[in-house]
Amino acid sequence: MDNKEYSAGLTELRAVRDELKPLERELAQLQAKVGKLRERRAEKIRELGGYAKATSDRIATAAGLGVIDIVALVPSLAPQGAPEAPGEPPATETVTSDQLAAQAPAEPIKEMAAPAKPDEPQTVEPSGTVACLGVAPADGTSDLEVLADPEQAAAAPAPIAAGTGEAERVLPSIPAGAEGDAWFRAEPNLASKRPNFKQAARGMAFLDAATGVLVWQGGTVRLDLGRASVAKILTAVYAVAPASVERIYVTAGDPWHQGAERHEFLKDAVAAWLNGPLPDGWTVEASRGRDRQAGHLVHPRNPVGRWQRGDQHTEIRSVGEWFDPEGADPATVRAAFVELWKALRPHFEDVVLMGSPSQTGRDLWSRTIPTKAGAKWADGFPVMSQEIRGLLHATAGQGRTELITPPRVPERVPGWYEVDRTFAYAKHTWASGVGVPRRITAATFAAMTEKQQTNALFAPSHWQVRVTIPKDWTHVGLLPAPAPGERAWHYPYEGGRTFTTWAGGAEVNLALRNPIAPWRIEILDGLLWESGDPLKSWSTKLRDAWQALRATAEIHGDEQQKQACRLASRAVRSILLYGIGTFAQRPRITTGSLELGAGGEVPDLPEGARLTGITDTHITWERNQGFSRDQYAHPEWAAGVWSAARAALLSVSTSSKDPQTGKPMKAGALHLPAGSILAFRTDAIYTSAPVDWEYGGEPGDYLLKGRMPWEQTTPRNDEEFYYLQALGRQAYESEGM
Repeated sequence: MDNKEYSAGLTELRAVRDELKPLERELAQLQAKVGKLRERRAEKIRELGGYAKATSDRIATAAGLGVIDIVALVPSLAPQGAPEAPGEPPATETVTSDQLAAQAPAEPIKEMAAPAKPDEPQTVEPSGTVACLGVAPADGTSDLEVLADPEQAAAAPAPIAAGTGEAERVLPSIPAGAEGDAWFRAEPNLASKRPNFKQAARGMAFLDAATGVLVWQGGTVRLDLGRASVAKILTAVYAVAPASVERIYVTAGDPWHQGAERHEFLKDAVAAWLNGPLPDGWTVEASRGRDRQAGHLVHPRNPVGRWQRGDQHTEIRSVGEWFDPEGADPATVRAAFVELWKALRPHFEDVVLMGSPSQTGRDLWSRTIPTKAGAKWADGFPVMSQEIRGLLHATAGQGRTELITPPRVPERVPGWYEVDRTFAYAKHTWASGVGVPRRITAATFAAMTEKQQTNALFAPSHWQVRVTIPKDWTHVGLLPAPAPGERAWHYPYEGGRTFTTWAGGAEVNLALRNPIAPWRIEILDGLLWESGDPLKSWSTKLRDAWQALRATAEIHGDEQQKQACRLASRAVRSILLYGIGTFAQRPRITTGSLELGAGGEVPDLPEGARLTGITDTHITWERNQGFSRDQYAHPEWAAGVWSAARAALLSVSTSSKDPQTGKPMKAGALHLPAGSILAFRTDAIYTSAPVDWEYGGEPGDYLLKGRMPWEQTTPRNDEEFYYLQALGRQAYESEGM
């Protein structure tokens, strides 16, 4: 750089300064305005919260906030509350001001730090009336005792999480007496029934946005995409592909992450890409048919863009919704979708591959609903009341994600082993709760015989419990407990600690009957369903397709088809995994954008909306719409599967038999040494101890996926964890070469 260039640069910098200053002043004014409105809103919420019949969900909808935000301002509404949507990837949609869709929390570009360590052990003296289960005393007396009256069973204040200064979330409870009993009903005129129509098939194309290679049924071409903007992709694709192609799956390149370095959150980068300029004649899709949503889905990793040009409609989606393509070219990815359809066709006569595995999974399930006259549930599976659905949404977490760091484990460990339960959820779909649940209060449970109590805990159920960990406990935590933050969970492990939470019957049973030492469980309240098998036929068909694809991948002579079948088998897993997730209906969060007025004037937000972002030209907003009348809303099914899967991470029977006893072998974290568990990731365990569990190829069996039998530095954050995960898999794969 010479002096002339330096002077020119200073002149340019001054111009940027002069342009930036008024914008900063406008932003400061806007922030001050927003601050005043938030204060006014908080005052109004507190005022409305004093009304005797006030409910947190109605105030949340009117305020444009989550229920958990309302409870923070008006703690007296906590028993009726239902926190916001979970962090494990719910969909997020962005729409124009007159369009509706669903929204997920923003994801930072950088990996999140390791979760905060749980607080120090504490003991809370039991108060209230509960039925207590635990270790039978040495004198042989019963392990069931009634302590007092159930009214204040869960009234203990929330403990403070160590190192955060934040109080743990207080989970909602069922109101006492007739008010709570009224929750136990079905929604009128709302049930899951078999559809009487067949989904429309959509033409698909597969695009590598990095190389420009496009593959569809009609051929293969290489496109010049430049920076792969929306406008460039739509123009280039439809210059060669017919209008019948309505879904463009991006297999590589992630064009929506362009300019991510300019945004704090990946979601913001995605939204900016989706809302970029469009070619002449194209607009954001407004509506089309009952199997379509309008607007864009803003997900940080797997977004969906929807546009239309006259009667022509199209989507740009990520194939990552279905599986990790692992470098496969677009032709191989297309072959995987063909193999997927061929594998499903023998089991589902009306199979149509929809845009996502979750949509496909729910549609396939709906076609297994009984229709024969006189068959049980032929009139449809009833949908529970909004109150019960809200309670399950707030108290039933998903997969266990936990990183265990020093000093709980050594700074350096003797090895790294990853074992994963393959197609695990299929193992937990044979029995599910159906119909309207019974309420089992502490007094009701205490009045049961020991056999009735055991049957209740083994039946499809969901329990509010107070838990006391044995004083000499040294292994991992067994039951989820609420942690600071929306939908955050951790797993207390400190000996002697007492906490209150909700858990499924599978986990309560595991805590009582684990192979190390039983935990003390006090039943405070619960939901007990009739046992049925609404998911069994569906999951069995998916299991058969999964096994067939895996078998074909093992013996196929063509490498491309071998890889295609492997990818297709993973797509079947996604159909099961995300199909189950669709039953867990969440509050509908709509989001949209409005253009700034002349001079940067901020427009009025829609009623009940809150401001979430601002750019030079637009503002974005979101609004909580509450729970919709969804005929397929069955959070009790998703909650039961998730609970059973979390319990199986700790201890589960495998398909292998003990040669001496003939009984199933056991596997899981509790069958490994204390202090050897380094992490959990949904269906996977990461440990420093060698694992020799035999893999039988059945759903839920543990498969060794990574191994480094030499000393490693223990990961302290997600970045280090994923680095070791990749190294472990590479090392194990190299052993087989």
